[in-house]
Amino acid sequence: MAGPLSHIRVLDLSRIMAGPWAGQILADLGADVVKVERPGLGDDTRAWGPPFLKDKSGAETREAGYYLCVNRGKRSITIELDKPEGQRVVRALVARSDIVLENFKVGTLKRFGLGYDDLKAVNPGLIYCSITASGRPGRGATLPPTIS
Repeated sequence: MAGPLSHIRVLDLSRIMAGPWAGQILADLGADVVKVERPGLGDDTRAWGPPFLKDKSGAETREAGYYLCVNRGKRSITIELDKPEGQRVVRALVARSDIVLENFKVGTLKRFGLGYDDLKAVNPGLIYCSITASGRPGRGATLPPTIS
């Protein structure tokens, strides 16, 4: 049975914690979620373990349980966001997406020409969800999240 969001396409540019979890919920509800990862490395959380997935012989792989959980139901591609070709691919995907999820430090995607205003120009109906640890304005906006 198709989920209630089966007509929604999400471009998931997020990594680490809140962003992937938001994408997981959308995928669980039936949205078509495309996860963008870094070439060669993938999402940082691929290595967040234990626990790690075990292979057929029972040996641990390098795939963390956390990563597999919050990225279930998503398709995954690799794109270099800091390269012009990668930016062109993102814009092409945005043109066909309903939602973009991102949780980079404030200003990172804008520096790559992939900020809200840039992507809204490609797709005026786009919902741009930016998740930050410290909010967008203020002195802590550009700081990475900390866990204490």
